[in-house]
Amino acid sequence: MSHGGKMPYWEGQSYGVIPPGTNPKNGKPNSVRLYSIASSRYGDDMTGTTTTLCVRRATYWCPELKADDPAKKGVCSNFLCDSKPGDEVKLTGPSGKVMLIPEQDATADLIMVATGTGIAPYRSFIRRLFVEKTPYGEVYKGLAWLFLGVANKDALLYDDEWQSVLKSYPKNFRVDYALSREQTNKDGGKMYIQDKVAEYSDEIFTRMDNGAHMYFCGLKGMMPGITEMLEGVSKAKGIVWEDKLKEWKSKGQWHVEVY
Repeated sequence: MSHGGKMPYWEGQSYGVIPPGTNPKNGKPNSVRLYSIASSRYGDDMTGTTTTLCVRRATYWCPELKADDPAKKGVCSNFLCDSKPGDEVKLTGPSGKVMLIPEQDATADLIMVATGTGIAPYRSFIRRLFVEKTPYGEVYKGLAWLFLGVANKDALLYDDEWQSVLKSYPKNFRVDYALSREQTNKDGGKMYIQDKVAEYSDEIFTRMDNGAHMYFCGLKGMMPGITEMLEGVSKAKGIVWEDKLKEWKSKGQWHVEVY
């Protein structure tokens, strides 16, 4: 969508959207909803005047109706998903912390962990690295490694884009999916994002010790499992985990934006 260059933003931020209409519960105008920005600061068209939001249509399946219940659908997500070219959208922001890639180091590995629409800032990273002709992208020699956790294949976001990048840059891009309703972890349970990351625990720890940056965006429920996994690797190496995490944070390698 176009913001006319009046609402510049950085990667990792969000825009607020105010849907038209009133709240039937109180008769007041609908309130603002936040949506993560999924384009780089330049916008998908590289003009600096547009933005792309990551929106998942919120619906509720009613077992009695055996259909989506229109009374319980997400007001704002459905407004955005049903909007057409030329429609006006009331925006606020940008807001929230920025989430940036370390452009001073062209060899830094970037380990990106997301659940659901938490994928948004990583799309902007990957576009800056492999799609847009940015100075950093043209000299990048590290590994951008994406982990995405969703319920099933139908819920995968931007998969066509990831596969295209993977085909063009197989040495610099990796992607791993955790599909909780379709895959099982090593213990036979559902495969959640923390289980998929744990499969590569030693490699991730080594890459972090070699200067990689690790990003987390999405549901906060993934964090305990991931930190416990890294703590286990740390103890096996005879390293105090609290000291190691403090070191990574002090060097700006640990980036968390969860809710």
